[in-house]
Amino acid sequence: MKTTRREMLAHSSAVLGLLATAGLLPATAHADWTKAAFDARTMPDALKALGGAAAPVESKDITVSGPDIAENGAVVPVGCSTALPGVKRMAILVEKNPSVLASVFDVSDAVDANFNTRVKMGQSSNVYAVAMMNDGKVLFAVKEIKVTLGGCGG
Repeated sequence: MKTTRREMLAHSSAVLGLLATAGLLPATAHADWTKAAFDARTMPDALKALGGAAAPVESKDITVSGPDIAENGAVVPVGCSTALPGVKRMAILVEKNPSVLASVFDVSDAVDANFNTRVKMGQSSNVYAVAMMNDGKVLFAVKEIKVTLGGCGG
């Protein structure tokens, strides 16, 4: 017996409905930061939009990784990490980008605060890894990345 496309779709949606009612589908990711964080043009504005009330303090316990020289600013691999307890959010900010906030990650006790991503950089800039702590402290590390070919319009 050959199953038609219409029958397959009907069966698939029935199975998805059963999985959803049983609570077996993953929950949609939810973030409480706002669009204002990604629209921010300066680091203080981005940190404020993310909920950072305290002035950021440089810390040796935060690590930012990336190449010293990026040949293509359209895809620059960067990372941030820390082993500190009590981290609620990690962010990567690119100081000279039109929108400073490049990425943000919510952290819990079940999540290792170690993230890697690729960002666009329009020009050579400082890249910041920021850890926002449960107690309100904001810690950061900084690394300068030189870009030889820009990838982010301004």
